[in-house]
Amino acid sequence: MRTDVTPMLAERTDLAIPVPYLVFIGDIQNPTDAKTGYGLVEWRRDWCAAQWRLPGCPVDLGLPELAPTAAHAAGARTLVIGVAPAGGRIPEHWMPALLEALRAGLNLAAGLHDRLANYPELVTAARASGVRLFDARQAPPGLVLPVGSGARRSGRRVLTVGTDCAIGKKYTALALERELRGRGVAADFRATGQTGVLISGGGLAIDAVVSDFVAGTVEMLSPAADLAHWDVIEGQGSLFHPAYAGVSLGLLHGAQADAIVLCHDTRRHCIDGYDNFPMPSVEECIALNLRLGALTQPAIQCVGISLNTQGMSAAQRQQACAELAERTGLPVTDPIAMGVQPIVDRLLQRCN
Repeated sequence: MRTDVTPMLAERTDLAIPVPYLVFIGDIQNPTDAKTGYGLVEWRRDWCAAQWRLPGCPVDLGLPELAPTAAHAAGARTLVIGVAPAGGRIPEHWMPALLEALRAGLNLAAGLHDRLANYPELVTAARASGVRLFDARQAPPGLVLPVGSGARRSGRRVLTVGTDCAIGKKYTALALERELRGRGVAADFRATGQTGVLISGGGLAIDAVVSDFVAGTVEMLSPAADLAHWDVIEGQGSLFHPAYAGVSLGLLHGAQADAIVLCHDTRRHCIDGYDNFPMPSVEECIALNLRLGALTQPAIQCVGISLNTQGMSAAQRQQACAELAERTGLPVTDPIAMGVQPIVDRLLQRCN
C-alpha cells in the first residue's frame, strides 16, 4: 500500500471543477501555447463541450465553437483557460472575455501564474453570478512544502524528461501509466504541471513552488510505496532550457527515478522561443540527465525515447523512429500514434 503522506496532493478536493468545459484559447497564434487545451481534448475529451476563440485566432482544438452564453445553455459549467503562454500571464485584453463568461454563469478555471483570485473584477463578477474561480497552479490551502531529503524511499519511479519544453512529456507519462495499468501493474500518474493537474485532479504545478522546495515537493508527490508500484512522474522543461532548467533539475533530484524516458522532436532545431540556443542531441540530453540524476538515484537509466511525430506520415514516422533506435540502441516510439509498449517492455525488464 502507498504511504498516505500527501492526501492533499493525491486528490485535489480544492480543484473539484464542474464539468463540462468551455475551453478558451483567446487569440493565440502558436499552437504550442495551447498545450493545456490540447491536453484536455486528448485525455479528457468527454469533459470538453466546446471551444471559444477570439477573432484572429488560427489555433483550433477541433471542438464545436460556442460563446459563453450559448455554451452555458448547452450544458457547459466552467470556462477553462486552455493556454499556457511563457510567463503564465493573463493578457489585459482578455479580461472582457473572462468577465463575459462569469456573467453568463460559468465558473472560471486557469493554471497560469497569474492568480484569478488576485483580480478584483473577476472576484466581484464571480460572486455576483454565484460561480467560483479555480487556480489550478496554486498549492492547496494549508499545505506545507518541505526541502528535499535525498533519502531513498521504496517503490519504483519513471520520469519523463525532454530536450525542450512542450515536446510530449505529459502525454508520454499518461501513456506510460495507461500501458502499465493495462498490464495489471500498479501505477499512478504524478502531475507536476497545470495541465496534468487539470487532467488528473491531483498533483501540483512544480514551477509554482519556491526553488528551495522543488525536490522536497516531488518527494511528497511520489512517497514511499510497495516495491512493485510505479509512479509515473510528469517531467517539466529541459536541462538545456535557458529559462526552465532549474525546475527540471529540482524535479530530477526529487523524483529519484529508477528510469527516465526522453521526449524529443527531430524537427526542432532550436529551443522553442530561443533561437540562439540549439537543440541538444538525444545522446547529450540522456547523458546529462543520467549524470545529474545519479546524485539521488545512482542506478538511474534511460529505457526509451518518446518521439513527437505529429504531422508526419506513417512512413515518415516509422523511418524517424527506426533511425533513432538504430543510433541509440533504445526503443523509440510516438506514444499517441504508436503506443508505448516497447518502452514499457524495456522498463519492466531492466528495472524489476
